[in-house]
Amino acid sequence: MPKTAAPQPLLLRWQGHIPSSEAMQMRLQWIAGLLLMMLLATLPMLTRTGLGLTILAAGALWIIWGCVTPAGRIGSISSCLLVFFAIACLATGFSPVPLAAAKGLIKLISYLGVYALMRQLLATSSDWWDRLVAALLTGELISSVIAIRQLYAPAEEMAHWADPNSVAAGTVRIYGPLGNPNLLAGYLMPILPLALVALLRWQGLGAKLYAMVALGLGITATLFSFSRGGWLGMLSALAVILVLLLLRSTSHWPLVWRRLLPLIVIVLGTAMLVIAATQIEPIRTRITSLIAGRSDSSNNFRINVWLSSLEMIQARPWLGIGPGNAAFNRIYPLFQQPKFNALSAYSVPLEILVETGLAGLMASLALVITGMRKGLAGLNSNHPLALPALASLAAIAGLAVHGITDTIFFRPEVQLVGWFCLATLAQTQPEQKQLQQTE
Repeated sequence: MPKTAAPQPLLLRWQGHIPSSEAMQMRLQWIAGLLLMMLLATLPMLTRTGLGLTILAAGALWIIWGCVTPAGRIGSISSCLLVFFAIACLATGFSPVPLAAAKGLIKLISYLGVYALMRQLLATSSDWWDRLVAALLTGELISSVIAIRQLYAPAEEMAHWADPNSVAAGTVRIYGPLGNPNLLAGYLMPILPLALVALLRWQGLGAKLYAMVALGLGITATLFSFSRGGWLGMLSALAVILVLLLLRSTSHWPLVWRRLLPLIVIVLGTAMLVIAATQIEPIRTRITSLIAGRSDSSNNFRINVWLSSLEMIQARPWLGIGPGNAAFNRIYPLFQQPKFNALSAYSVPLEILVETGLAGLMASLALVITGMRKGLAGLNSNHPLALPALASLAAIAGLAVHGITDTIFFRPEVQLVGWFCLATLAQTQPEQKQLQQTE
């Protein structure tokens, strides 16, 4: 009787030395794609339990896929993320509240699993970027329609977002299915440059119309959220993507026009913004509240939280208190000013400093710089993900501007969009190098 082959060691299978069949790889690819499409399409509607289970499933699927896939080179973005993860682990170990910090570390691990699955999927084919964006735009369209319909809701339903002590008291703000105007704006804003690039990238009238409607409704809903941080983030994201697209399309022009045209566009855009800020009453009201300083209750609250957060940073400057809002909620009451309790530092840089200290902030800056270099490489590249890389860079720019005065980024509806942009940037360079070698 012929001898049956002995089962291969688990370690070899884990390292990918025993590759799976092409049929298995294709099945895993489609399972991962459908799971991620469902996640991105339902981000604003899923409950916290639903989101948690879907994120857990994505991480588990990546582990399974990795067990049957040959090991590859770790890219620069993934390397920066691993460094940040190592710092977060150290911050958890040295945290004054290690059990609470461990909860934040588990959340970080779960998000890294989603990022890894997205990156693995995009490595198989750039067509998956279009499918994932189509799913993302579905959730954005539903959220925008629900939010815009709230403009016609009874005033009583909207009154709880009108701060009577604010300069902008009485402003009607929409919040969509997310229950918070700032969260709605934070969710919609990074999707806008992705929708714009999809409009340029997709073929067919139906697909272009779909992206155009998503872009228009997303801008409208963001405007009527009256989120000051969302407005600044949207302006930054759209300005960055427009300038990048302009630089890319004029790369063959004479040097003088390549330098003058972006400058002319920036000047005209700035003039239009000044006119809108001075002539349109709702916009002027929100701008006034932005520069009102402590006279505006929202500004005053944030300033007091920032001051308390700075004291927390001074107490533990190197590794912070550990990742996650659970650790923040345990330590912040020791530093807070009376009547100014908060769930976060209301600033992403401050939050990173509070949670992981200067080491975490340096790793985050390295990640941003690496992402910028990869995104800007799309200006002179024919890579399949060149335009998506520019859109991702613009989305991250918008998130960064919004994150200066808010921590909406740490909500999963916003953060997962950011991970998708990072996965897009991370997958750009390896394919680009391969194309250059074949040439």
